[in-house]
Amino acid sequence: MASRLGPGLITGAADDDPSGLATYSQAGAQFGAGMLWTLAFTTPLMIGIQMVSARIGWLTGQGLAANLCRVMPRRAAMLLVALLVLANTLNIAADIAAMGDALELVVGGPEHGHALLFGALCSVLPVWLSYEAMVRVLKYLTLALLAYVGVVFMLHVDWERVLLQTLVPSWQSSSGYWTMIVAVLGTTISPYLFFWQAAQEAEQRRRMVSPVDIARHPGFVREHLYRIKLDTVIGMGFSNGIAFCVMLATAITLSQHGITDIQTTKQAAEALRPIAGDFAFTLFAVGIIGTGLLAVPVLAGSAAYAVADVFQWRSGLDHTLGEAKGFYAVLVAATLAGTLVDFTPLDPIKALVWSAVVNGVVAVPIMAVMMWLGTRRSILGDYTLTRRLQLLGWFATAVMGAAVVAMFWTV
Repeated sequence: MASRLGPGLITGAADDDPSGLATYSQAGAQFGAGMLWTLAFTTPLMIGIQMVSARIGWLTGQGLAANLCRVMPRRAAMLLVALLVLANTLNIAADIAAMGDALELVVGGPEHGHALLFGALCSVLPVWLSYEAMVRVLKYLTLALLAYVGVVFMLHVDWERVLLQTLVPSWQSSSGYWTMIVAVLGTTISPYLFFWQAAQEAEQRRRMVSPVDIARHPGFVREHLYRIKLDTVIGMGFSNGIAFCVMLATAITLSQHGITDIQTTKQAAEALRPIAGDFAFTLFAVGIIGTGLLAVPVLAGSAAYAVADVFQWRSGLDHTLGEAKGFYAVLVAATLAGTLVDFTPLDPIKALVWSAVVNGVVAVPIMAVMMWLGTRRSILGDYTLTRRLQLLGWFATAVMGAAVVAMFWTV
C-alpha cells in the first residue's frame, strides 16, 4: 500500500502548509465548529480536480504547463505561469516566516535567523537529494501533520455535536463569514497543487515506460489510473482531515475562551499554550515546522516545473543540477526570493493575502482548461475523463469561480 502512495499523498499534505494552517486556525477561532462543514464540502471537489491533473500528467508524460501550451497561445500560458510563480513566491515568504516564528517559540533565538536557516535548507535539499531520496523525505514529513491529530485527542470533544456541525452548515449572513468561506476554498484548492501533482505523475511515467508500451498494454494503464485514484483519494482525505483537526482544535480551545482574532500560526500556538498546555503547544509548533519543510519545496518545485515546461527546458528532480540548470535555478530563486521577503517592509501576512487573490484568479482558467484537456481524445486517447469525474471537475471549477467573484465582492 505504502508503495502506491506518492504524488497524491505529498500533494495533499503540502496543501496544509503553515499559511493554510493559519487560515484554518482563524476559521476555528472566529466561527468555532460552525465552519467545519466547509472541509467536508471541499474534500470531493479537491479529489476530483487533483485526479484530473494527475491523469493528464501521467497519460501525456508532460507537466500541466506543457499541456496548456498545446491548447492555448503560449503567451497566455506564460502569463498564467508568471502569476503562479508570483503567488508561490509570496506563499513561500509567509510559510518560511511562520516556520521561523514556530522555532523561535520553541527554542528562542533571533527574529529572522531561523527564517534564513529554513530558506537555505529548502533551497539545498531538492538540489542535493536524488528523486527517490526527495520523495522519501517528503513522505516522512507528512507524518509531522499527525501532531494536529494528537492535539485534538488531548482535548475533550463532543463528537456527536461535531458530526452534526460538519454535516449540517450553520449559515451566517455576515460578510466576515463569507470571506472566511472564500479563504478556506482558496487555501484548499490551489493552482500549485495542480502543477506539482501533474509534474510528479509525468516524471513517474517517464521513468517507467515508453509511450509505445502504454498503447500496447491497456491493463497496465488501468492499473496506474487506479493507483492515481487511490493515491489522490488518500492524499486529499488526509489533507482535509488534518485541516479538520486544526480547525476543531482552535474551535474548542480558542473560540470557546473568547480568542477570535488569530492572523498567524504563531498567534494560534501562543494562544493555545495557556489553555491546552505546553505539550499541545509544542505539538502545534512542531507541526508548523514539519509541514513548512514539506510545502516550501512543493511550492518552489511547482513553479520550476511550470516555467521549464513553458520554455521547454529539461526538468525533473531525477536530473542533476548540470542536466537541468534552468529548472533548479527557478526552484532555488523562488525559495530564496520568498526568504528575502521576510527582510523587507512587506508584511508576510499581507503577502499571503495577495497570494490568495492571485491564486484565486489563476485557478479558474487553469481548471477550465484542465477539464477541456480531459475530454480530448487527441490528448488522452481512450482514457478521457469519465462522466462522473467531468461532473465533479466542472462543479469544482464553478465553485472556485463563484468563490473568486465573492472574494472581489467582499474586498
